[in-house]
Amino acid sequence: MTAALRIGQPDRRTYAVATMTVLALLPGCFNHLVVSPFDSRGPLEEVVIRRATGWTAKKVAILDVSGLLLNSRKSSFLGDGEHPVSEFREKLQRAAEDPLVRAVVLRINSPGGGVTASDIMYRDLVAFREKTGKPVVACLMDVAASGGYYVALGSDAIFAHPTSVTGSIGVIMNLYNFEGLCSKLGISSDPIKSGPNKDLGNPARRLSEEERQILQHLVDEYHDRFVKLVALNRHIPEAAVRRIADGRVYSAREAKELGLVDQIGYLDDALAAVMALAGLSDAHIVTYSHNPEETNTIYARAGVPREIQVQVHVPVLEALAPASGLDAAFLYLWMPGVALP
Repeated sequence: MTAALRIGQPDRRTYAVATMTVLALLPGCFNHLVVSPFDSRGPLEEVVIRRATGWTAKKVAILDVSGLLLNSRKSSFLGDGEHPVSEFREKLQRAAEDPLVRAVVLRINSPGGGVTASDIMYRDLVAFREKTGKPVVACLMDVAASGGYYVALGSDAIFAHPTSVTGSIGVIMNLYNFEGLCSKLGISSDPIKSGPNKDLGNPARRLSEEERQILQHLVDEYHDRFVKLVALNRHIPEAAVRRIADGRVYSAREAKELGLVDQIGYLDDALAAVMALAGLSDAHIVTYSHNPEETNTIYARAGVPREIQVQVHVPVLEALAPASGLDAAFLYLWMPGVALP
């Protein structure tokens, strides 16, 4: 059964009512519930969040890398969000095409995400610096771990907030085994396949040793790439990187001692550093947002879209499997505390 609801120009009460409506419907007879208006964020606009103290037209742009880094549109209980890779590239392009933007601060608050998404964003950042010559300083906020740190490697320098958590240099692939549960429910898996490894990762049975080695080989290859990029960009011997790249996270102080970051400081310190690299004594601080009215300080973040799309799909059997969008994916991701979409 399907239910549909259109939400346009809502305030907080509207969101609360929509949420309560969905929650009220879930316990009933609805096996398939879709609340499906359209997603209508405004165009990406430049917002001046701090004006220069004197007369100048030059700018420094703050670009956000936040949340899970996926090469797909983010989904949540209350709607579809942005496509992290696409939006990041769009913002870089805006900064590249504006001759008045002389430098960029990358504000990172992310536990990482997909291997491919992280790698594309890193490559885009490196290409931006090579093409424009504009300096980039990364500023690590609450968490800049795994793929979040991977992206930061593409900058000229890395600052870490005194309370940042970073590192988690490694790769993970989450597989789930429902063999015991399926047996209790009388469910079995009997795939018709072209080769012995075609259903590799089948959650209805245990991995064979050969299958585990196949996946471990891929994880090791992606880990090796991560390690080499850290060694290259942080000028640390590869052997030393391997000793610290066991997946653990580090505090800002530990990361500084290990050479993973350049300085411990605040966003203002990162802005001052990137202005010095660009030879600027004064500049407007700008950002790009789909919700400009909600972006008014250097710490402000974009809020919820003015119009949202809500889709809740609750098939009975799908409830047994992860609905994260990250199933059977190789991840540069620090998992604890991550609310998967």
